[in-house]
Amino acid sequence: MYARPLGPGAHLAPLEPWQAAEFLANLDRCRTHIAPWVGRSFVATDLESAEAVLRRYWDAQALTGGGVHGIRLDGVLVGGVMFVSIDTVTGVAEVGCWLEPAAQGRGLVTRAVGMLLDRAFGERGLRRVIWDTRSDNVPSISTARRLGLTFQEADDSGEHPREIWSITADDWLGRRSSQSSDEDQIDALGAAFFDAFTNADGRKVDLAGALESSFVPGAVIVTHADPVRTESLANFLMPRQKLLMDGELTNFREWETSRTTLVSGDVAQRLVRFAKSGVLRGVPFTGGGAACTQLVRTPAGWRIAAITVRDDSSA
Repeated sequence: MYARPLGPGAHLAPLEPWQAAEFLANLDRCRTHIAPWVGRSFVATDLESAEAVLRRYWDAQALTGGGVHGIRLDGVLVGGVMFVSIDTVTGVAEVGCWLEPAAQGRGLVTRAVGMLLDRAFGERGLRRVIWDTRSDNVPSISTARRLGLTFQEADDSGEHPREIWSITADDWLGRRSSQSSDEDQIDALGAAFFDAFTNADGRKVDLAGALESSFVPGAVIVTHADPVRTESLANFLMPRQKLLMDGELTNFREWETSRTTLVSGDVAQRLVRFAKSGVLRGVPFTGGGAACTQLVRTPAGWRIAAITVRDDSSA
């Protein structure tokens, strides 16, 4: 079973019939919250009906490539996204979602639906995806807008007015191509940051020269220590430049081991794990930690506004 990261502590994975008890517990926590927005047949009331809902989507996945996918936060199922339908003749699919109130405000649904759109257009070769929602469901419409969907039509025929939003394969793939370019630029900034601290093989280090253009004026570095320290870029680099150049720390390397980059318009966040090795005062060591970088788009390209660093080693 695949699991795709959605951000810190969150991932997306298929939701299968054998997970009906977990699905029912999730629905019980958000039943009142989601009842106005989702179909009654989806909001199962007992284990048997929960399994029936998941089996219906599981069968649809086998036939058309649709299905339902759970969003888990810190290991707990908090919601999900699904292909409500896929018409293989017209090439049109409908997507939907649900989420517990406690998990809102993290962008989980937006990123999860984005993965469904990648699958619809990149793997299934569909022509259009639609988003059918009540007109008074403001969070749902906001998600559609964030994903680049456009308003198509209003439907006032039922008890509650509805809106249909949609996006074509060409529009989505063009948008993703632009986002990929953003991520490439951000990845390059992240790699350059860690590479600047390398003095292995006799390499000369010039931290200010290598990094100042990567940051916006007034950028800060927050070090997770006791106490937490907030420094300007210059104050952060100064002692490290000395350490790397005076022979106290030699053969030093620092590199990323994993990363998750999230781009939303003109702001982005990048969470990485890193490793390092070197010789400190004649003693070899290895270590690592985590860093969270906040970035903004400027006329000159992406630049770093802040980095929070937690070092898991003593070196």
